[in-house]
Amino acid sequence: FFFPFSSSAAMAVGKNKRISKGKKGGKKKQLDPFMKKDWYDLKAPSMFNVRNCGKTMCTRTQGIKIASDSLKGRVYEVSLGDLNNDEDQGYRKIRLKCEDVQGKNCLLQFHGMDFTTDRLRSLVRKWQSLIEASVDVKTTGGYYL
Repeated sequence: FFFPFSSSAAMAVGKNKRISKGKKGGKKKQLDPFMKKDWYDLKAPSMFNVRNCGKTMCTRTQGIKIASDSLKGRVYEVSLGDLNNDEDQGYRKIRLKCEDVQGKNCLLQFHGMDFTTDRLRSLVRKWQSLIEASVDVKTTGGYYL
């Protein structure tokens, strides 16, 4: 009998060299991303009773990427009840924007106010008309809003 495939077939010479070695460059050691982060304290404006309103994290300064630049411009939403130690004002949400970073402190400025959704739903009722008014307001500092 004639067998076209012999049992001692040889592979092509010089091919598939990486079979035994594995992937090129090896596997990178997996690092915990939180090892590269620092915690910063959030400082609310002086108009509120509570100055320390929370903490935030940010990747450490590395090369040309500076940590304070990634913190500036962030907007945080804090309950007015937490800022003034008054739970009756808990339905108001105050937006505070990070303007400056000093050491491990982020200095925040007032950026806006909003109501919680449950409070908005309780104010607007079915089958009642909603009257919206636009009023020019003058602050004690002489600014018009």
